[in-house]
Amino acid sequence: MSKPNMSRLHHAIDLLGKLVAFDTTSKNSNLGLIHFVRDYLAEYGVESTLFHDETGQKANLLATIGPKGVPGIALSGHTDVVPALETTWVSPAFELTERDGKLFGRGSADMKGFSACALAMIPELVKRDLEIPFHLCLSYDEEVGCIGVGSMVDHLAKMDTPPRLAVIGEPTNMKVINGQKGKYSMRVGVTGTAGHSSFAPDHVNAIEYGARAINLIADKAREFEENGPFDADFTVPHSTMLTTTISGGTATNVTPEYCEFTFEIRHLPDHDAEAVIADLQKTIMDTLDAEMKAKAEDTGFTFEKIFSYPGMGDCTDAEAFSYVSNIIPEISGKVSYGSEGGVFEKQGNIPSIICGPGSIEQAHKPNEFIEISQIEECLDFLEALTDQAAAA
Repeated sequence: MSKPNMSRLHHAIDLLGKLVAFDTTSKNSNLGLIHFVRDYLAEYGVESTLFHDETGQKANLLATIGPKGVPGIALSGHTDVVPALETTWVSPAFELTERDGKLFGRGSADMKGFSACALAMIPELVKRDLEIPFHLCLSYDEEVGCIGVGSMVDHLAKMDTPPRLAVIGEPTNMKVINGQKGKYSMRVGVTGTAGHSSFAPDHVNAIEYGARAINLIADKAREFEENGPFDADFTVPHSTMLTTTISGGTATNVTPEYCEFTFEIRHLPDHDAEAVIADLQKTIMDTLDAEMKAKAEDTGFTFEKIFSYPGMGDCTDAEAFSYVSNIIPEISGKVSYGSEGGVFEKQGNIPSIICGPGSIEQAHKPNEFIEISQIEECLDFLEALTDQAAAA
C-alpha cells in the first residue's frame, strides 16, 4: 500500500490530540468529545445522530457518508478510556505527546487512534462519488462491558439497508482479527450468620460457603481446559472461568456473616455462557444453599449479572469481507479479549472483523502510546477501502 497523504497524516495526528484531550474515562461523560465530533462533521456537511444513555450524560454518535439505500461499511470505535491514575506517566495522560516516533496519551492506541484516522478521512469521503456508504460509529462505555453500543447497533439493524460489514478499530497493529471471545460477569452474595468464632459450629460461615462455590467455578475452568470446546485459532483455545474479586468478614474472632465475590466466563463465540452460568447456579442452590438453609433459614446465595457481551464469530466467508481481504489478505487469528464486534454481529446481524492501529500490548498501561507509522498504515487502509467504495 502506498504512503498516505502527508497533510492527511498531520490532520489525523492533530485530531488524535484533540480526542485524547477529552478525559473520557468511563466514569465521566463523553459528551464533550461527541459534540466536538458532531461539530467537526457538520463543517463537511455530514449530519450526526446521537443516542444518549438514560442519564443524558453519555451518547453514541452515528454519521453516514455516501448514498442511501445501499448496504455499506461501519467504522466503529469506542470513545471511553480506562483510568490513568498511575504515577509513572512521563507526560500528562490527557495531553498527546510525541517522542521517538510515538504518540503518548491515554486512549492513543485504545482506541482513539482509529477514530482520529476515520475522522481524518472525512474530507476525502465527502468529495468522492461513493457507490456504498461509510457509517461512522462512536460509542460509549465499551471499557465497562460493551454496554453502550447496543442502542446504535439496534438502529443500524433496523435500517432498510443495514451495513454489510463492520470494522472494529481496536488496536491490532493493523492485522485482521476474525474472532473474539464473549464475556459473562457475575456477582455472588453469600449470607451466613455471625457470632463469636469460639462457637463456630453454631454459625453459618459465609466465607467458607463462598469458598466452596469458588471451588466449583475452578472445577468448571479445569473442565473447559481439559474437554473444551476448543478453537485453536484463539490465543487461549478454550473458554476460561475464574473468580476475580472477593471480600468478607469483619474481625478475626467473628464468624463471617457475609461474603461477596465476582467471577467471569470468557467463552468461545458458540459456547453457551448462559447455560454454563445456569447450570453452576443450580448446582450451588441445590447443594450449598440448601445446606445453609437447613441450618438457618435466612442464609444462602444471591446472584447478580454485572454485564455480558457476545463473542464475535468468523465472517471471512461473508461476501463483504472481500473489501478487507483485497487490502490485507492475511488473517491473523482470534483473540481472547473483548470488543464490540460481537454486539454488531450477534445483536445487529452485521458481519464484523477487528482491525485497527496500535498494539493491544499498550492498552490499559501507563505511558500508553501509538506509533506514528501505525497511523500511517491505518490511513492507507482506509484510503484503499475508500477507493473500493468509490465509483469507477
